[in-house]
Amino acid sequence: MTDQVFVIAEAGVNHNGSLETAKELVDLAASAGADAVKFQTFSADALALQSAALADYQRLSDEDGRTQHDLLRQLELTHEEFRSLRDHCDSRGIQFLSTAFDEAGLDFLVGELGIPIVKIASGDLTFAPLLVAAGRTGLPIILSTGMAEIPEIQRALRFLAAGVAQAHGVLPVGTRLHEDKLARAWAQRDQFVDFSQHVTILHCTTEYPAADEHLNLRAMQTIAETFGHRVGYSDHSLGSLASVIAVGLGATVVEKHFTFDVNADGPDHAASLDPDGLHAYVADLRRVPVMLGSREKHCQPVEEGNRAVVRRSLVATRTIAAGATIVEDDVACFRPASGRTSFDFWEVVGTSASRAYRRGDLIDA
Repeated sequence: MTDQVFVIAEAGVNHNGSLETAKELVDLAASAGADAVKFQTFSADALALQSAALADYQRLSDEDGRTQHDLLRQLELTHEEFRSLRDHCDSRGIQFLSTAFDEAGLDFLVGELGIPIVKIASGDLTFAPLLVAAGRTGLPIILSTGMAEIPEIQRALRFLAAGVAQAHGVLPVGTRLHEDKLARAWAQRDQFVDFSQHVTILHCTTEYPAADEHLNLRAMQTIAETFGHRVGYSDHSLGSLASVIAVGLGATVVEKHFTFDVNADGPDHAASLDPDGLHAYVADLRRVPVMLGSREKHCQPVEEGNRAVVRRSLVATRTIAAGATIVEDDVACFRPASGRTSFDFWEVVGTSASRAYRRGDLIDA
């Protein structure tokens, strides 16, 4: 990741289980100029009980009787398909990422596909074994925090730190991570990595699509102030405005779902950008850091030529004799700013004229 905003085009499961569609999504993300395209690597059997109910946003209708397991099974891709996706990303010059939902998936993504960044989904913020395994990879981590309370984020960070500690032998792998071990790992979290740079925390509202009044974007700043970490935004709102605002508030990473058809069947299509929307989204985000510029306030070179044209000078409104006392009615402020600055109006009023002035002359002394 760079100092510029890192844009993740979230394909997620919008391929609906089709490798061909997934590759077309890669093509779309690459053509839009995203830095990375991200999928989701999971096994339905390892993720949800067969009895787990669908979330409201996952239902096709009120009569949808499927379970989460049924839905997830339809959206799985095989390891071989993920290898093909990774290779396709390489050929298109876009970074391949995928969110792992279990330790086996994480091992596959890191060990076989060589992902450069580990993403932890909001739903797995409390999945301690996966957090530890993620920390143990040594890779930069993006932690999404939808549905989370501040103490839960703190606890998740401690488990990530424990994984980092295990990777460097500070804690034995497999040790029972009671509070004393977590506290030890937390105290040493910066010994091997700059932990606040190593883990980027994403603010998120887990609603699909998320309504404007539920976005609470200032919470991202609270996260940054509370933990001192780099922050970002996982955007489930409609359009690009929320992400643009988030970057203005300090987000270094943004991710956004996209699809070919927002009306397609599937859990995430309705909260996704269409192809034109994705292109506009990335273009808008690329402009934000340029617009933000630096914190310095000064007259920029492009403004210099206008300063003399639109600012004012002190001008004599009538004849003023040399040595006469200048009164307020003798002087006015007019463009251009080629004489004495109009800041000096009251510096001039009450003084003796150093020379004679005619009406319209610039006051120069």
